[in-house]
Formats: sequence, structure tokens, C-alpha cells
Amino acid sequence: MITRRTLALAGAALPFGASIAAAQDIGSAQRPLRIGVTAGPHAQVMEKVREIAAREGLAIRIVEFQDFIQPNAALAAGDLDANSYQHQPFLDQQVRDRRLPLVSVAKTMIFPMGLYSRRHRAASAIPAGGRVAIPNDPTNGGRALVLLAANGLFKLRDGADFRATVADITENPRRIRVVELEAAQLPRVLDEVEAATINTNFAIPAGLNPVRDAIALESSESPYANLIAVRQADAQAAWVRRLVAAYQTQEVKDFVQATFQGAVIPAF
Repeated sequence: MITRRTLALAGAALPFGASIAAAQDIGSAQRPLRIGVTAGPHAQVMEKVREIAAREGLAIRIVEFQDFIQPNAALAAGDLDANSYQHQPFLDQQVRDRRLPLVSVAKTMIFPMGLYSRRHRAASAIPAGGRVAIPNDPTNGGRALVLLAANGLFKLRDGADFRATVADITENPRRIRVVELEAAQLPRVLDEVEAATINTNFAIPAGLNPVRDAIALESSESPYANLIAVRQADAQAAWVRRLVAAYQTQEVKDFVQATFQGAVIPAF
């Protein structure tokens, strides 16, 4: 779903499916790069990137989304030039399941997933039979299950990773009930469940600080670095190199540290 702010930023709409990568003046003031992000930290960082890019003569128009699916669909359709919001396992799954011609061109940030609760101060305090909410998309759901297992809520089969499902739970002596919901909805159900695993890009806009508020948090060594994705045909384009150069700067690192105080970690 594209927000009203998105429409205001986007200006005059292109015909759906039109290939903006074909425009000769892409990245100019007449033809800004259209970059999709999820609302919250990804959008905040991209605002800083836009500022840096503008000084180098590269114009960027930010388009905000409220879910994980539409930014890839819009990119594949040609309604975006790039997006910045997902990690590699999620992109890989989308490419396989939806046959999208998309590739990663650069790493951006690590957003450690956290376990949050309004009722408990530790994962060990979650009672028997308690409901714990996780994202319902394949990669983030598995990632959440791994986090829960690492904190003793249940056991997963040997070798389970981000591809795990509830069917991979092998021991659940506390009878934890896993509730699968859309990732963006998880902050809203915290009062209704014992705890929820929430992606940082949704936790921060909800007023949750991963460093301060999470009762369990992925390590800063998390393999789920986020990335910039483009269509395969554009991977070697000059504007892609300029976009990456604007993003992967010390200025962006400093902005992230000052703004998020360790809750978001540069991956470059």
C-alpha cells in the first residue's frame, strides 16, 4: 500500500509497468530516481542519502510503502528504479516464488530482530501456553523462530535456519503458541499476546527501541544485512554505482549512529 505522502512525493504517475530505467535522463532533476522504501528507518536513512546524492548531481524521489511485498512488485514492474528495505534471504525467496528479475547491488543496514513484551522482562518469564506472535512471511518467520529457540522458548530441528516453519519445532514443553501475523501488524498486537518478534524497521516507528526495550535481540553479527535491489538489466548502470556511492558513506554511518543509537547497524 502506498501512502498519501508517497503520492505527493511521486508527483505525476507513470503508466503502470512503464520502464523508467529506459529514460535517458534518469537521476536528473527532470527524471529523479524513484526508490522504494518501507516507512520508518529505511525512509529516514534514504532521506539522508538523497541529501548526499543531490550534492553530487543525482536526484532521488523516495516512495514509501507499508508492507514487504509491494516494493518488489513495483520494482519488477518498472514503477521504481530501486528499492531499499529487505535482506538477501527475503529477496531470494521473492525472486524464486514470484519469478522477479531483481538482484542485490549493495549492502545497507542490519536491523536486528527483537522480541518485545508489554508483560514480561525476560523471555524466560513467558508462561506455559503463552501466545507469541511472529511475522508470517517465510524468511522473517523462520528468523523469528530461530530467535525464540535461541532464547529457550522451544527447540527446532537440528540445522534449522531462516527457512524454518512451526513444523520444525521438535520440543515445546512450555506449549508456546505461535501466532503468525503480517510483520507490520506486530507492534499493534503487543497488548494482546505475551510477546512478539518485531523487525526493527517496524519497531522504531512504534516507539520501541531495540537496545532498550527488546527482551531478546539478535546479535550484531546477524546475517540479515539489508540491501539495495534493482532490476537485473540495470545492475551495471552508471546511476546504480552513483546511488551506492552516495549510500555507503561515512556521513550516512554517522547519521545512523546519531539517530538510532545502535539499534540500526551499518553493514558496509
